[in-house]
Amino acid sequence: MTAKAVDAGFPSNAELTIDTKGVPHLKRLKAKTVPKGLPAFEMEVHARMRERHLLDILRDGTSWTSFTRHFGPPSGADPKLQRAEQRYVFTTFGYGCNLGPVQAARHAPTIASANTLRRLNAQHISTPKLEAAMTDVIDAYNRFALPKLWGAGRAAIADGTHVPLRENNLLGALHIRYGAYGGIAYHHIADNYIALFTTFIPCGVWEAVHIFDGLMKNRSTIQPDTLHADTQGQSEPVFGLSRLLGIMLMPRMRNWGDATFYRPDKAVRYLNIDSIFTREIDWRLIATHWQDMMQVVLSIQAGFVLPSMLLRKLGSHNRKSLLYQAFRELGRVERTLFLLRYIANPEIRRTIRAETTKIESFNDFLDWVTFGGPVIKSGDPVEQEKQIKYASLVANAIMLSNVADLTEALASMATDGHQVTPELAATLSPYTRKHIRRFGKYELNMDDQPAPLLPRPLPFETPL
Repeated sequence: MTAKAVDAGFPSNAELTIDTKGVPHLKRLKAKTVPKGLPAFEMEVHARMRERHLLDILRDGTSWTSFTRHFGPPSGADPKLQRAEQRYVFTTFGYGCNLGPVQAARHAPTIASANTLRRLNAQHISTPKLEAAMTDVIDAYNRFALPKLWGAGRAAIADGTHVPLRENNLLGALHIRYGAYGGIAYHHIADNYIALFTTFIPCGVWEAVHIFDGLMKNRSTIQPDTLHADTQGQSEPVFGLSRLLGIMLMPRMRNWGDATFYRPDKAVRYLNIDSIFTREIDWRLIATHWQDMMQVVLSIQAGFVLPSMLLRKLGSHNRKSLLYQAFRELGRVERTLFLLRYIANPEIRRTIRAETTKIESFNDFLDWVTFGGPVIKSGDPVEQEKQIKYASLVANAIMLSNVADLTEALASMATDGHQVTPELAATLSPYTRKHIRRFGKYELNMDDQPAPLLPRPLPFETPL
């Protein structure tokens, strides 16, 4: 049905052409026009953002969400630590900004020593505890109305970025694509910018292997069912698995025109787009192994198997596996359907481009957060994973603070008679950072508590 609809709409599709070799081509999308008065609006918004130190933002974040309640000894007993909340916040700051315990303690000797920070990181803060803290911040962020102008929370974007490592460790390698030694920080962010999940993977792994893990491990109130990625985030088996998991995969594919289009049967022909189809689907293979594929998917949904474990088994080195061939064949169906929608609908192309640009902005924001340096200093895989999660927790706390401040700024602007519209507010971003201080003498007064976190309606919304 999809192919027939694309074929029928081809004469009116002025953006799609097919050359004599059967390769489809699309015209470049036109850029969207910016709302009238945007420069003045942005200037006024940023003028109303209060200048704050990053440490104070983390303090307010735990005051609003109590995310440090997850930290403590493995036994779950009282940490018996003086000024525990203050030191947990400072540990998050020191490791999340990649200062490390020595440099962090050097700039704030009255808060904690380097040995204390090392002990808290090793004994009181684990990977699951950092993930639980992130969930608290995400849920608080999701209570605000402003992020819903950026995205409904129904889509996520996955992407990996190179992270330098010191040599001679278990996960480090020379990455061919980046031309440097290190590993890959793999992030999932929601379409409203907040980071949902992050992990650390070695170089040489096809990133699509880990693309579904973040959604399976996400425990927040934001539960996407659409997933965007780049070329590294897709393959035929990945498309097949996404279909059975109920996830719509919509990647930004490089050289998509070179991808193979599969027709449903040799006998099926199309009037206008027939030349783009070069092969046929083997439905018998899918039907024969359908029960096996469903058993695998049920195991994933029950939490017995991670999607990455399955996709590693279905790698290109295992092409003789009948299960691999079945997932690949189903993936060919799904990828062909996706490509047909892609060439027929400019809104789909525009959405994919806009969403995948957000992850690039997030990576840039995370570079700013980790101002202590780009290199992960530890050679321990557990500590490398924690380092990436610390940084995402700090980034999310900043986004929560920014959304609270932006909401207040918009309300005060509307009160003062400035024009505030959904179109203008949608151009804002929680990655703004001009008003945030990162350097200087580090002080952390836990008695200086913020006002309660009360998400309020935007000026143009009708109160319930």
